[in-house]
Amino acid sequence: MRNVEQLHTTSSDIPVYLTLAMVTMVWGGTFVAGRFLAGSLSPVFAASLRFLLASVALLGFLWLARIPLARPTPRQWLQLALLGFFGIFFYNLCFFYGLQYINASRASLIVALNPAVIGLASWWLFKERLGRLETAGIAICIGGAGLVIVSRNPQWLATTPQAWIGDLLILGCVLGWGVYSLFSRDLNRTLGPVQTVTYSILIGTVMLWALAAVRGELSWQALDNLGVAQWLSLLYLGVLGSALAYIGYYDGIRKIGATRSGVFIALNPLTAVILGALLLGEQLTPAMYLGGALILSGIYLCNKPLAPGAKKRIL
Repeated sequence: MRNVEQLHTTSSDIPVYLTLAMVTMVWGGTFVAGRFLAGSLSPVFAASLRFLLASVALLGFLWLARIPLARPTPRQWLQLALLGFFGIFFYNLCFFYGLQYINASRASLIVALNPAVIGLASWWLFKERLGRLETAGIAICIGGAGLVIVSRNPQWLATTPQAWIGDLLILGCVLGWGVYSLFSRDLNRTLGPVQTVTYSILIGTVMLWALAAVRGELSWQALDNLGVAQWLSLLYLGVLGSALAYIGYYDGIRKIGATRSGVFIALNPLTAVILGALLLGEQLTPAMYLGGALILSGIYLCNKPLAPGAKKRIL
């Protein structure tokens, strides 16, 4: 009976794996979309618009699906405010301002540490199992992501006099995303992924707009100057890269845990490279192919206990 239950769990998790893969591929595409916005809007204003669109999309989805907004308890409001601050507000500030000191390739290499941080924090804080296969899978994913990133252009990792500031800020991104991934456990069970993502994004959006207003970065003239490509990029970032992707990611955490969900983040740089080749004419190299193979191998190892390939071992 135990073997049958394990096999059933394995097959039922396949849609979760596919969803997480699609989510992280969408996030990989946000790097390309961000390039179309570069120089058109200030960082804080761009982030504010992105999550305003995400908020509208989420509220529209709830309205079309006739799902009423839940009424969080005071404790849940505090948890949602924590997620909104770290996952939306803090993360985006660290990311956009960090890129003023270091290039995107160096930042991506630091962000690739996310799976390891999430895995270690899950093991330390919540006693989530972290066996040899999971540890090896995380390490291989990080190595593959690093190979993909560095092989694009090694000179992009060159250090500048104030690079340490950018490194610390991007490490802040890793911290912010770790909090956003780990401290949603109770809310995912009680409110559900859709409600949790909606409220956290709404709270983070208010914070971003307040900061943009205080800094005087709300420029309607800049909006008038945006072209079709920039508006499409904003829609991609807001609707796909934020609203839908965040729901899929949180649903994955609810079903298979933060560690096994977080390891899929290693697909981000691989997807960015592939889309860069398809849309921006960037060249793929053998090292990139090897890095991609390592990433896929690491994801498989981290999820191997419940993967289809484990059936023979279970039987």
